[in-house]
Amino acid sequence: MDSNFVEELKWRGMLHDVMPGTEDHLMSEMQSAYVGIDPTADSLHIGHLVGVMMLRHFQLAGHKPYALIGGATGMIGDPSGKSSERNLLDETTLRLNQEAIREQLSRFLDFDAEVENGAVLVNNYDWMKDFSFLDFIRDVGKHITVNYMMAKDSVKKRLEAEAKEGMSFTEFTYQLVQGYDFLYLYQNYNCTLQMGGSDQWGNITTGTELIRRIGGGKGYALTCPLITKADGTKFGKSEDGNVWLDAHRTSPYKFYQYWINTSDEDAEKYIKIFTFLSRTEIENLIREHQEAPHLRILQRKLAEEVTTMVHSKTDLENAIRASTILFGNSTSTDLKSLDAHTFLEVFEGVPQAEITKEDINDGLDIIAALASKTGFLSSNGEARRELKQNSISVNKEKVAEGYTIGESDLINDSYVLLQRGKKSYFILAVLED
Repeated sequence: MDSNFVEELKWRGMLHDVMPGTEDHLMSEMQSAYVGIDPTADSLHIGHLVGVMMLRHFQLAGHKPYALIGGATGMIGDPSGKSSERNLLDETTLRLNQEAIREQLSRFLDFDAEVENGAVLVNNYDWMKDFSFLDFIRDVGKHITVNYMMAKDSVKKRLEAEAKEGMSFTEFTYQLVQGYDFLYLYQNYNCTLQMGGSDQWGNITTGTELIRRIGGGKGYALTCPLITKADGTKFGKSEDGNVWLDAHRTSPYKFYQYWINTSDEDAEKYIKIFTFLSRTEIENLIREHQEAPHLRILQRKLAEEVTTMVHSKTDLENAIRASTILFGNSTSTDLKSLDAHTFLEVFEGVPQAEITKEDINDGLDIIAALASKTGFLSSNGEARRELKQNSISVNKEKVAEGYTIGESDLINDSYVLLQRGKKSYFILAVLED
């Protein structure tokens, strides 16, 4: 192979552990590898992105990637750091989630069946659903000892952390089921490598052991570090919970904001992991950023690349426009270009008052809008003083006493943005008749 996949991961800080011989194995010819994905939601979140990026780099290096939807394993529970067991999914939900995830993966992986190294989506539910318990313990279970399973760090940590509750048999057998997945893919798809987070090493090596004992072959393992944030908070979490790839769960604006608000230290790490920029481009960006950190060059480039990759160039432009509205110089036209959902997200937490459509149709006097109708300012007198000092804006445009708010001021037929000074905002929400 012309491209060294292991070296690519290494310089990007995406390599934690790799089984001896893996690099030579991958350099010999086109190989196949897989990453498992939990299908308990109809969207991936950015915690999944590292595994997806690994698959994409694998494909770019000329190899064939498999994305394994864990329909069966997602029904039981993984002991590797998870504190509670997962909910059982019915097959209809599972299939819907699988299709939604495939759609998201297609933004990263080439699923063209005509291409030799085209990506393939598989679901372990398809081969586990008809596997009886008796067949499983006879054909798989007898090859792995309890001593071997107990020695895994993931099992030991879970048992120590939950000494009172213990660990269910269901979760204990997780590594056997995941190990069998690797064996199945090895036997049916010639898949010789499993990749995952560093917490998956124990489960992955159980698979290589099954390939050795049952398949009579050689399987390989490779893991990436678990992504952390410099301040100790969990990567991939915002105030609202997970940062999702689905625009309905996490809007492109909030998605963009997550990346642009990363620290300098994290941005330097993330731009290697979450973009496909070359080493030279990234080194130049880091150097530019260090020379003028206040310009936040790394954060901007990171946010632009990831938002475009996950959403689109248009979504990126809208997110930048929305950010400018809140933090920079913008106009009434910019403000009116926002859809209602993004407008409310940009001005989340800003106090509101309701007015009627009739108020707008009749023309709402600016003093009433500032004081008696809304309570934004404490009195008509204060409203007049602020107007005289030229500190009042309607939809980012300065106004004076005598101004009336009308239908042409409405944003998405529903809102008007009042502002005093630079940072004090107030929203007029227009009630439908």
